Amino acid sequence: MEINNSPSKKTWLRYKRNKPALAGLIFIVLLLLMAVLGYLITPDQTPMANTMHLQLSNKKPGRKFTFLIISTNPSIKKVGIPEKMIYGQEAVFKSIPITSYRLSGKYLLVKEYIGDDEQAVETRYDAGKDPQEFIRTHLYTQTFLLGTDGYGRDMLSRLIIGIRVSLSVGLMAVIISISIGITLGAVAGYYGGRADAAISWLMNVIWSLPSLLLVIAISFALGKGFWQIFIAVGLSTWVDVARLVRGQVMALKEVEFVEAAKALGFSSSRIIIKHILPNIAGPVLVMASANFASAILLETGLSFLGFGAQPPMPSWGGMIKEHYGYIIMDAAYLAILPGMAIMLTVYAFNLIAVGLQDVFDVKSQNATI
Repeated sequence: MEINNSPSKKTWLRYKRNKPALAGLIFIVLLLLMAVLGYLITPDQTPMANTMHLQLSNKKPGRKFTFLIISTNPSIKKVGIPEKMIYGQEAVFKSIPITSYRLSGKYLLVKEYIGDDEQAVETRYDAGKDPQEFIRTHLYTQTFLLGTDGYGRDMLSRLIIGIRVSLSVGLMAVIISISIGITLGAVAGYYGGRADAAISWLMNVIWSLPSLLLVIAISFALGKGFWQIFIAVGLSTWVDVARLVRGQVMALKEVEFVEAAKALGFSSSRIIIKHILPNIAGPVLVMASANFASAILLETGLSFLGFGAQPPMPSWGGMIKEHYGYIIMDAAYLAILPGMAIMLTVYAFNLIAVGLQDVFDVKSQNATI
């Protein structure tokens, strides 16, 4: 066995091992940035990106259409940038897609789009005293970069807003699972005895249940809704954390610095919180990253089954549910796009988990065989 202590060699090897994790981290940061900006970067800035044009259902990516504003609602006020970023801007006008238009005196004659192979009759709209100004203010074009869904909604906008659902569910579920798992695992590992037996029995019971079935059962008890997903997913993913923390605490409570803390008269809670838990932060972070990916998969499964985010809230799992029937048709992208988003996000979190595991693996950092 040859120990390679060259700093430059170890640094290069560590960078090479963590390169995929860095790529995963960059991808997650980009997702987080898009989730924060939200409606400021979506083509459809209405709440839930729910503007429907049923004539435009299932249009291919890249299609461009011209719209005519046919009415406005002056009672709707425009919101500021922070509020718009979080909640969106309610539509202040109603528009229709058109195929052509022409001026006839003070009237604008348009043909409404009703299908690629359908011909609509011309409809007349009063263009006012200045027809050219009317055209400038009432006509606009929109390109659907990722196409439209079955209701004529912009797919790109709904995918971007769907990031918020997945990341928020993952974050809240991880916070809940980490809180419960660390508390119960630390108590079981440090005190042992009856407390350990009772908590271990509970962990084994939860462990024996399939995660998705457990989440569905909790959802039945709490009801359908966005906030209920946080609790349901969090309550189903704490066991992994508790088992890990229990084992780590059982190993650390016998080491010298814990014995010294006991000899100094420190309380058990202080020893656990200030001396033991900081020393197991690395493995817990690795588990949290893996649980983040699991929480996203559970949320998409719930939404696919109808227990997750309810329409019209855009959810990647819900988008697959709405369009999985199109896989055998010529619009498979409607289900493939959210599926790819789920796959890439889960893969990125798994890469981060592997990278964190390598970072906290001291032996692999100090020696190369």
